[in-house]
Amino acid sequence: MTDSSHPQPFEQLEQSERLDAILAGFSGDESTIRRALTSSDGKTRSSALRALERNGTLTSDDLSSHVDDKSNHVRRRVAELGARHTSVPLVVLLRDSDLYVAEMAAWAFGERSHVTDDELATLIASATEDERALVREACVASLGAIGDVRGLPAILSGCTDKPAVRRRAVLALAPFEGPDVDEALQRALTDNDWQVRQNAEDMVKPR
Repeated sequence: MTDSSHPQPFEQLEQSERLDAILAGFSGDESTIRRALTSSDGKTRSSALRALERNGTLTSDDLSSHVDDKSNHVRRRVAELGARHTSVPLVVLLRDSDLYVAEMAAWAFGERSHVTDDELATLIASATEDERALVREACVASLGAIGDVRGLPAILSGCTDKPAVRRRAVLALAPFEGPDVDEALQRALTDNDWQVRQNAEDMVKPR
């Protein structure tokens, strides 16, 4: 009978390969890291991408080539690192079937120094149309970080969404002004969720 409490030889090999890639990110051994990028283990490939970034040798092509990786661990890593590599196509990851990949992609757009019109349009659509509240929440937060007025209607819509989305949406109003913004904040001051009310109070305090 197999003892499931101890890693089997194949698992040990994967763990060793992943550890080698992580350590190589600190030692500067790029060849070891790039070997790990071809590993059959998704967590190892994910760690290899992180190691390349730490080593200063990660390219946009490295990330783009893993956008459609079969492992959700890798796709989430691509989304995370794509925040600093603006040419990496994250739109497809924003629509990913994995909740946490899509959430990370939404976050990454808000961290980028520039987003294209198409990327902004997709982010706006996801903020109101994605069925997953966590993704909508991340989208409205990023729209607030981007501060483009074209994203304001989606943020205002978020102010009437589920509590977690409303909390983020109220804060995302910070870059904007106008009657619609004032009305949304006043409504949030009497929201039935105390965190929404607290965020609104923080927003309307004299600065």
